[in-house]
Amino acid sequence: MSTLCVPSQVPSVAEDCEQLHKAFSGWGTNEDLIISILGHRNAAQRKLIRQVYAETYGEDLLKALDKELTNDFERVVLLWTLDPPERDAYLANEATKKRTSSNQVLVEIACTRSPKELLLAREAYHARFKKSLEEDVAYHTSGDFRKLLVPLVSSYRYAGDEVNLTLAKAEAKLLHEKISEKAYSCDDIIRILTTRSKAQINATLNQYKNEFGNDINKDLKADPKDEFLAILRATVKCLVCPEKYFEKVLRLAINRRGTDEGALTRVVATRAEADLKIIKDEYHKRNSVPLDRAIAKDTTGDYEKMLLALVGHEEA
Repeated sequence: MSTLCVPSQVPSVAEDCEQLHKAFSGWGTNEDLIISILGHRNAAQRKLIRQVYAETYGEDLLKALDKELTNDFERVVLLWTLDPPERDAYLANEATKKRTSSNQVLVEIACTRSPKELLLAREAYHARFKKSLEEDVAYHTSGDFRKLLVPLVSSYRYAGDEVNLTLAKAEAKLLHEKISEKAYSCDDIIRILTTRSKAQINATLNQYKNEFGNDINKDLKADPKDEFLAILRATVKCLVCPEKYFEKVLRLAINRRGTDEGALTRVVATRAEADLKIIKDEYHKRNSVPLDRAIAKDTTGDYEKMLLALVGHEEA
């Protein structure tokens, strides 16, 4: 469900590297040339371009981009050029250094990626930062947040579709009991959300709704100002309906009085080769405006052009 438009006839990697090198040479940077190449290459092609660029010019392409570009355009190009596991590792590391609002980014990476993708991100984290994601998350969080986030980023869930309905019924009842008691950070809630497969959690939450009449997230809204409850709701949403979660992140990013470029950049760069097509459909349905039009209205210049190339805008 990628929105990326890769031409059927792609120039050779050496040619792409030569063109990129040209884009950095002379007076000023040729941003359009950078967009026309990097904005239309898939992950495997970008990885090869980085490799060949380093071999040919003795410099990491990311360093060259970092020197030549600025602001939001620089961030979207750099994030996009990174290999997906490396990108997740970079975003997770950044999130551990910020305040609690960035806990959401950790939840996003832990719960919307496949078990294999999360494992690759953790390996990339080791390679890049010479320590584990788990130890950084544990060190930078405390209390209930640590109790939830460490097992979330450490998990390697079963990825199959098999479901145990008897277990789903029993655990739906258990979740309802604990939520009724306001024991939101109890071991059972944490255990179910951090270890069960996505298919099993989905079955449990369907049982929950059938049996008790409410979506679990409605019952987790008891105190709208409680940050831990907000993280629990994000966890549930990322596990069972990531497209709805990402649609909301985009809606909030675009509809604010000022655009939240950080969130907009992150979602477009991380989902363009995953499920952005489904997220776009969800966005259109929810806001009656196509995502590309909303982005075009809210952003400008090279940043806008790069986002539209990744979102799959017809004229990009």
